[in-house]
Amino acid sequence: MYKFKSGKRLSSLTVVVMSGLVTSLCLPVLAQDTTRPDFSGAWSTFRNTDGRASAMPVGELKLTPQATRARADYLSVTEGTDISHGNSCVGYGMPASMLGSGGYPMEIIQRDDQLFVIYEAYNEIRRIYLGEEAGDPGNFFPERNGYSTAHWEGDRLIVDTTRLKTQVDSRYPHSNQATIREVYYLDEPLDDGTRVLAAELTMTDPLWLEAPYVNVKRWQEMSDYHVMTYECTEPLWYDEMTALYEEAGLEMIQE
Repeated sequence: MYKFKSGKRLSSLTVVVMSGLVTSLCLPVLAQDTTRPDFSGAWSTFRNTDGRASAMPVGELKLTPQATRARADYLSVTEGTDISHGNSCVGYGMPASMLGSGGYPMEIIQRDDQLFVIYEAYNEIRRIYLGEEAGDPGNFFPERNGYSTAHWEGDRLIVDTTRLKTQVDSRYPHSNQATIREVYYLDEPLDDGTRVLAAELTMTDPLWLEAPYVNVKRWQEMSDYHVMTYECTEPLWYDEMTALYEEAGLEMIQE
């Protein structure tokens, strides 16, 4: 009998070897914490049939003069062009990726140590780390979606995001000093029992915001759905390939 250590999640992996053949393989099963709500599922825009806000700001985006100038510069150089993050297949980044999700669905896969949030648009993926998985954000490179850690307070998931890049292209512009807190919880379901997920978002930024930006976002669950592949760059690549084939006088058979 041989025993192998395979990391902090699997305490041991025992293999019984007899006559050169593996006759038994025992893996510990990781139990899901059933005391917490499970946000797993596919979610789309809340229909707003009962007066609740789907993504209604309860505070204005009050930019500092520095941010106003940066935003104006960006608009001046891109106005009249087709240059944008979308046309270049660059994801929205936080908080736009979260606040805009639902126009394209998002999917949440929940584990005790991580939540995977997959936004269908641009195939953006957020990893939200809990417990021992939540490392020091300072050890990670800045990203448009930042680095997100979380903890539970009762049945609410508190998510803090730092390590954001400065964004002038977003409808929610912010500097790299911005921090975002989201509070996720299951709201009152629809009349037919459809689950409703809510998130209260607060973004603070000492450089670009004169006051915290506050927003509430709601989604409703989609049954029997998983997010689809969003191949943003494929049409651009296909056009380039078509031009090369035409220039060479060859038939384009790539699909």
